[in-house]
Amino acid sequence: MELLTYDNHVFENVDYTGQVIRGVEFQDCTFRACNLADSSFLQCRFLDCTFDGCNLSLTKLSKSTLSNALFKNCKVLGVIFSDCQDMLFSPAFERCMLDYSSFMGKKMVKTIFKRTSLKEANFTRANLSGSVFSDTDLMGAVFNQTDLSAANLADAYNYSIDPELNKLKKAVFSTSGLYGLLEKYDIKIV
Repeated sequence: MELLTYDNHVFENVDYTGQVIRGVEFQDCTFRACNLADSSFLQCRFLDCTFDGCNLSLTKLSKSTLSNALFKNCKVLGVIFSDCQDMLFSPAFERCMLDYSSFMGKKMVKTIFKRTSLKEANFTRANLSGSVFSDTDLMGAVFNQTDLSAANLADAYNYSIDPELNKLKKAVFSTSGLYGLLEKYDIKIV
């Protein structure tokens, strides 16, 4: 990284493994098949950027901005999105592996998770109102004091959500997902 601002730039097959990048702004950039694993993007800004087929596992995003950032076909294991700036935080995920990532306390209204794995992800105190979990695996994901008002989980699976600890007003669930809402009661659904 030499510049402090990249506008409409395509990064392809670039390897940033273990690197530290600080204070760089990316506007309308595309990252294609890049390896960003175990790297640190500190106080960076990703505005209207697309990550396609990238490995961002264990990437640190401390005080970075993700505004209208699209992640497609990416491996994003163990990323602590909670460390991102709250202002303008608006990612979307399609066909991604986000296992063990943390969205704790994030405001993520109307976020799209499409064909995504969110195993063991942490959504404690997150605002996911109006979000869509389409064909998404939520096995072991933590929902505690999470706002899921008007969220659509009709196609989500493997979730366990306690209705007494989370806001679910007008949320959409399928009948096959009822067990995930009643699991704590140790009852049989036939």
